Amino acid sequence: MQMLTAAEMAATDKRTAEEYGTPFGELMENAGTAVARFVRAQYPRASRVLLLCGSGNNGGDGLVAARALLNDGLHITVALTGPESRFKGSAADALGLLDRSAIQLAILPETETEAAVLAMVRGAEVVVDAVTGTGFKPPLRGPAVAVRDALRTCSVPVVAVDLPSGWDADSREQSNPDAFRADSVVTFTAPKPAHLFGHLTDGTFAPVVVADIGSPKQAIQSTESLFWTGQSKHLFERARNVDSNKGMYGHVLIVGGASGKSGAPSMSALAALRTGAGLITAAVARSIQQMVALITPELMTVPLQEDPHGALALANADPERRDLLLKKISVLAIGPGLGTEGETPDFVRRMVAETTLPLVLDADGLNAFKGRSSEIDGRNRTFVLTPHPGEMATLLGVTTKQVQADRLNLARTFAKEHHVTLVLKGWRTLVAHPDGRVAVNTTGNPSMAKGGSGDILTGIVAAAIAQFPNDVAQAVEAAVYLHGLAADFAATRRDEHTILATDTVAHLSDAFRYRTRDSNGFTWICGVRKPRWQSRLPSMVE
Repeated sequence: MQMLTAAEMAATDKRTAEEYGTPFGELMENAGTAVARFVRAQYPRASRVLLLCGSGNNGGDGLVAARALLNDGLHITVALTGPESRFKGSAADALGLLDRSAIQLAILPETETEAAVLAMVRGAEVVVDAVTGTGFKPPLRGPAVAVRDALRTCSVPVVAVDLPSGWDADSREQSNPDAFRADSVVTFTAPKPAHLFGHLTDGTFAPVVVADIGSPKQAIQSTESLFWTGQSKHLFERARNVDSNKGMYGHVLIVGGASGKSGAPSMSALAALRTGAGLITAAVARSIQQMVALITPELMTVPLQEDPHGALALANADPERRDLLLKKISVLAIGPGLGTEGETPDFVRRMVAETTLPLVLDADGLNAFKGRSSEIDGRNRTFVLTPHPGEMATLLGVTTKQVQADRLNLARTFAKEHHVTLVLKGWRTLVAHPDGRVAVNTTGNPSMAKGGSGDILTGIVAAAIAQFPNDVAQAVEAAVYLHGLAADFAATRRDEHTILATDTVAHLSDAFRYRTRDSNGFTWICGVRKPRWQSRLPSMVE
């Protein structure tokens, strides 16, 4: 699913009407009906809905939703933020179709607007925000400001149509204190920059969903080359062949660990096993081999020589030993728990330079290239880097603050120049590919801000590549999405403060079974709902 800017969304609607014969009025009908369907599905017990409608197309969507909700038997109040004379085109048509004998219709006053809104909200169980939409440019003006302030004092759930009013659809900011609050968002056709980069809702796991309103795929065109990682999860939704064997799903070798650092390679190996690779071997410093082997009996281990500092010795990269180590390996992951002491950086650089295996480089595997990023070259091979902002700063020779200020451009440029897939971790993790495409991840939560999370991701990415060696781009995107989704499931069951990185691994099964598209036709790009398979389980509580 690609991202569209506001201008590209308008162009898509225009192409849909002019080239594919679906008039704009029909698109508005479909959009408003989708909003009504979402309200009924998300708040099935609500019977009184207040719809706040501006005079633009977003307001038209809200008016269609009002009519659809009325037809479903709900009590509907519509509040217009301006006089009826401002409504034009399809929005005016939608206003004209309201049954005024059955719907309570009001125009918000120019003065004491906040008090008027509060009076209406007190009688509502759900509020639909259809004041401004994709075409809006800040700042909010007039009655909309008072409406925003009134909603901030209320606890009634707010469903935003397209965007919370006050958000610029093209914004890539994480937050917008001037916008309406929202408990959920329904947008149409494709996500906009604000949906992928912004935290639009009050709740960590509140839904942001995309509804298909009738634009054919051929009409949806974007020059941004920005996508959503969740589109790639379908790789793991295919049933495995009934005659499967472990050799069909790859053999991952995780090289990591040093004296006193057994946890990182252990977690990577465990995550790789849980992600479905056929075989996993952990090659670690001899002194920690037994500890790593105890993580699970399914894991194979290989001892590596240590230098006098307890770090991996350069001798491990000698051709004979290296070839024996890499025999029958599908994917090589280097970095978890390595450290940067002694001969380790030299060992890493030599391994990277002298093997053509698909490679995942993380943690201190990345730090081995400090001041030497020119040696990173993924031409003619699969090469994936998974830095956090600090590691990215080390690779680029800049500050972490500089990385955070220009994440998208830096990730895309590095991936193209070095011919690698780069996973830049953080808020809205980015997956930048050598061809310039970038996928934005919308799963994950603050519970992941703990040691071990990156090691888990390394294992998931390596295992995904092992299973889908001919579809590396989607494999990496799916791995990043699943990692964050598993953490989201963990956080819905435990407090964020208490979650460990290994708790994420325990919820990978929930993430794998999850479907991004629900039974009502909405694609959930943010938020977590209860999977359908769970609802069929017998309750353990009477």
